[in-house]
Amino acid sequence: MNGERRSRRDALRVLRDLGGLALALGGASACRKEMTAFSCVESAGLAADDASVRATLAYMEPAVDKTRVCASCQQFIAPPTEGSCGTCKVLKGPVHPNGSCKVFTAKPV
Repeated sequence: MNGERRSRRDALRVLRDLGGLALALGGASACRKEMTAFSCVESAGLAADDASVRATLAYMEPAVDKTRVCASCQQFIAPPTEGSCGTCKVLKGPVHPNGSCKVFTAKPV
């Protein structure tokens, strides 16, 4: 310590700064959990024909073209709660609002 003595006040400042850092990191971690993406690609419970249609229509998430997402499509049925999967009038199974497929039809303006 180069012969320096640190006061109790200095030690408390260091602890305060470390506590603030811990809170900031904890807060960032909590935000990351909230932003964790959910997925709607699970099609294990679908009949073979329905899974085939899903594959033929190239359902994917997230959409490559952000102007053609399911939430903007006439066929999309919104989920009952935000942050969950919706459904589609054409595809069987769960559908992500930010997903996309070949039968995208924009909602009228």
